[in-house]
Amino acid sequence: MDDSSWKDFASHLAELARNLLAQETVQDTLDLIVDNAVRLVDGCDYAGILTVEGGRKVRTLASTHRLVRESDAAQGEYAQGPCFDAARKRNEIYRIKDMTTNVGRWPRYAPRARQLGIGSMMGILLYTEDDNLGALDMYAAEPRTFSQESEQAGWLLASHAAVALSSARSHAQLATALESRSEIGEALGILMERYKVSEAEAFAVLRKSSQDQNVKLRDIARRVTETGEIPGAR
Repeated sequence: MDDSSWKDFASHLAELARNLLAQETVQDTLDLIVDNAVRLVDGCDYAGILTVEGGRKVRTLASTHRLVRESDAAQGEYAQGPCFDAARKRNEIYRIKDMTTNVGRWPRYAPRARQLGIGSMMGILLYTEDDNLGALDMYAAEPRTFSQESEQAGWLLASHAAVALSSARSHAQLATALESRSEIGEALGILMERYKVSEAEAFAVLRKSSQDQNVKLRDIARRVTETGEIPGAR
């Protein structure tokens, strides 16, 4: 890209950073990231975000095309691939210029990628100092599409995206924690009033029901507030 193109990219990236922080849900944030990967990174036809759980299980968090989901599934099945390794091994960037030639690092995944019609791809780790958030995957149908400039643009996008995604997840976790605390507090109040017990005794009842039913404490509390009954109580 020439100077003018980089200025346009920087302007779009700044606008995207503001929009990412304004999203209402984590999924909205994820979807906006992959949509803009296609829009802002030269040569990117499709994009997605994957995570690797338990060292191998792959989850597709967002995608712009079924090819992305099929590629993620293959990387999970074979336990190898550029995006799989970026997310699992914390390698910052993989850029594969040509998936139509033999790629020795991923001998099982590379043939499947060619079957899917992937000519070139990049896997870029999404991370902050505190979080490994998965990998941003970018695909091109034609080989030798992603240049050094594409890689740089993808890295800049991923850096902004990781901060926004980490913030969105933190807000979602806080909201869930506050909601759970409110539900548990309401359930405790119901039990204390109905059975004339202390807060500690009411909490012990909720906890025992949670353990006996193998159900999360907040879900037991919600049942109590909705029905007035203690799940599993005789």
